[in-house]
Amino acid sequence: MYADIVRQFSFSLNNLDHWLEKAAAHAEARGFSPDTFLATRLAPDMLPFTKQVQIACDAAKAAGAAVSATTSPRFEDNEATLGALRERIGKTRGWLDGLNFSDPVCSDGSRMVPVGFPPDKKMRLHDYMLMRQVPNFHFHLVTAYALLRSGGVQIGKGDFLGAIPMV
Repeated sequence: MYADIVRQFSFSLNNLDHWLEKAAAHAEARGFSPDTFLATRLAPDMLPFTKQVQIACDAAKAAGAAVSATTSPRFEDNEATLGALRERIGKTRGWLDGLNFSDPVCSDGSRMVPVGFPPDKKMRLHDYMLMRQVPNFHFHLVTAYALLRSGGVQIGKGDFLGAIPMV
């Protein structure tokens, strides 16, 4: 189950990359820089778009590391263009997609994992994934989606869900 959550994060990050592609096309068609989106916020006390994407990637990497009992790569938070954010998404997906979940430890929901913040705290893997990482990842993903929609980018529920494999 936990590996499936990580796979879903990678799938959703692919959707996010698609939204950024649409955002760039939207900006270019209207004659403004796609990088205008980077500083947008829904409210003055919210983190800007760039941080929403960075944190979504970081949450996905942390989940992948917790499930696979590995250490995730660290990325500098220095993306200054929409293209650089897309590269970060690609690097995150590449790392997630390369994880091996065949070790039985990957499905041990009672295993304790560090949470990162607050420091020196741990959670059972089950609780960490379902009560922390899933909501945290989706909070930042939805916020990025809302920021692009508020900026006029033509994305909808189908873009959010992505290509669902129907049978």
